[in-house]
Amino acid sequence: MLILGGTREARELAHIATGERGFEIVSSLAGRVRAPLLPEGAVRIGGFGGAEGLRDWVADKGIEAVVDATHPFAAAISANAAVALRDSGIPLVHLRRPSWSPQTGDRWVRVRDLAAAVRVVSTLGERVFLTIGRQGVSAFAGQDGQWFLIRAIDPPEGPLPPNREILLARGPFAVEGESRLLVEYRIDVVVTKDSGGDQTHAKLAAARAAGIPVVVIERPPLPDGAVIVETVAQAWDWLREARGGIRLAEHRVGATRSTVEKLR
Repeated sequence: MLILGGTREARELAHIATGERGFEIVSSLAGRVRAPLLPEGAVRIGGFGGAEGLRDWVADKGIEAVVDATHPFAAAISANAAVALRDSGIPLVHLRRPSWSPQTGDRWVRVRDLAAAVRVVSTLGERVFLTIGRQGVSAFAGQDGQWFLIRAIDPPEGPLPPNREILLARGPFAVEGESRLLVEYRIDVVVTKDSGGDQTHAKLAAARAAGIPVVVIERPPLPDGAVIVETVAQAWDWLREARGGIRLAEHRVGATRSTVEKLR
């Protein structure tokens, strides 16, 4: 079984599966974080070389089922997995934590992509808390009329906004700490991706309490026809069902071969 990982859910699933008889798990990480949190069991780090490379790797390793438990914004690998496995007969499921939902008092501005976020944020405030990770920060490089607090696990690369401070930190974060940060840096507006989950949800609660608007970048869509589950428990059930189907198919193939041998 292959887990395309990098998320907390992927690590939890690997923890469960590696302790179960009949499962041989390998987790794959993109390698974009310098010091990733590694899951239990076998791990590979690095890209596959697109859909064709993934197809070849899966075939070479004898992979029988794949769980795409990547970040909700890792659209490329999700699309590649769908293409690579489309005609292979290998089952694929996408594990996606639920999106965030606005609550009473939230001042959310939903946008479709980074370009829209850049356009909107310039109208909402002068001091921006940018919490989109290190990828995509360069989209705001031309915003010289605003000041940015950029929080990421690793330093962002490429062009950056001229007026900025970079804060390197890894979640989870607490509401009290996020509230202090908003006050300390005099933040007017928060920009975030709709990552879902509770690791970075605290900033939304802090912004709500402070009456600060939040620009929420919507998730890219999953491939057409994708099978989707929302929890680790559901993914684990799916894996066990997939394993059961594989064993049944192997049994049928073995029975057919025995019949052929008898006929011979």
